[in-house]
Amino acid sequence: MWAEIMEEFSDSPSQARIVKFMLENGFGVNESGKVVCNGIPIPATQIAAATSSDRRVVDATVHRILAHPTLGQIFLSMQATPDLSKVAGCLGLTVITVIPVDASRKGIVGAAVKVLTDHDLTIRQIFVTDPYFVEAPRLVIIIEGTLPPGTIEELRALPETRHLII
Repeated sequence: MWAEIMEEFSDSPSQARIVKFMLENGFGVNESGKVVCNGIPIPATQIAAATSSDRRVVDATVHRILAHPTLGQIFLSMQATPDLSKVAGCLGLTVITVIPVDASRKGIVGAAVKVLTDHDLTIRQIFVTDPYFVEAPRLVIIIEGTLPPGTIEELRALPETRHLII
């Protein structure tokens, strides 16, 4: 689907940049033609500044999104989720980042989760970065507490793991 979204905006690099920024940040649109984050409007000038664009390009991008039936539904429904990795230390949580060998392969999340559940660890949050949008995709798992002995070695030994960051 991401390839189809980017194909829709292939004729306008500036609009494609805005769409990509919106997707990366979980920004949607409302029926009034405004960029929103969980229903809260974000001024087009702020989106323009963040994307090195112009507010008119932001407005044109939003109107183009709303005019497309599928894209309109996607962006009208978009929601942002908090990233606990930035505050994990304050909350007594541990962040595990897995850099995969090949992010397009299946089973990366399942393999890592199996190791953690075998150690009876509570997972608070999991997210992956989409290989279509980032150069270095990764799997981030946030758990309660600390890792018991041997867990790091088991995660590193997974064939799906290129690099592990704790």
